Amino acid sequence: MKLLRFTEAGRTRIGRLSGDTVIDLSEVAGVGASMRQLIADLAVLRPALEAATGPAFALSSVRIEAPLPDARKFLGIGMNYAKHAEEARQAGIPIPTSQLWFNKQVTCITGPNDPVVKWAVAEAVDYEIELGVVIGQRCRNVPAAKAREVVAGYMVVNDVSARDWLKRSPTFTLGKSFDSFGPSGPWITTDDEVADPLDLPMKLWVNGELRQDHPTNDMIYDIWAQIEYLSQVMTLEPGDILATGTPSGIGAPTGRFLKPGDVVRAEIAGLGALENPVIAEA
Repeated sequence: MKLLRFTEAGRTRIGRLSGDTVIDLSEVAGVGASMRQLIADLAVLRPALEAATGPAFALSSVRIEAPLPDARKFLGIGMNYAKHAEEARQAGIPIPTSQLWFNKQVTCITGPNDPVVKWAVAEAVDYEIELGVVIGQRCRNVPAAKAREVVAGYMVVNDVSARDWLKRSPTFTLGKSFDSFGPSGPWITTDDEVADPLDLPMKLWVNGELRQDHPTNDMIYDIWAQIEYLSQVMTLEPGDILATGTPSGIGAPTGRFLKPGDVVRAEIAGLGALENPVIAEA
């Protein structure tokens, strides 16, 4: 299934994408307003969600919202693609010797077509296409061999980053957490629909120019190793978002940073695309 949040006639609700049609799931018993809660109850609700037939709307007639605006955790791993780690090294960032995790504060989450704000205090705003993993059940100490069992699904994430602010904080958190720096969506594709999440083509364009083009198979630490590592430290919960790293092609090595008027399109095969305009701080 492809699960999304959409707004139609001023009302936001949860739906299921079927081709180019959005099936409204709000009338299904047990479905409320929170995608995070739906993810927690997915195993029980799945038959009813799959059987629902309406009301229905054309995808082009509704506004698609961020799937998980109420996520409790939004975590990202740094320099997790081999070629990207090398370009980061060339930009003066040492390659880590273990998994390098940071928080993106959840207030950064924004929709798949919403603007990314180029804040006046951020001089070097960069793009990073990433495979987003959505945790499906409360878990801790998950071995890599069983990690896929706790995944609800996948979505596209643009881990927008203020490079100048990253240099000020060793944890990366500030440079990753500006409001609007977490475009995500456009929907959650459940795990059963993705044959191999470690072999998905990813592409990102800025103003129609292809900047990033690489499948997810270049990860240094794959998704399952990431879940094993994180769950040794913290309890992962339904709706938590893991941004699993970006491939090479970011703007930092060449200084080609985002500016107002740019349009960033990030696409992962089978998962959909984000298309976010960049605007100046009002």
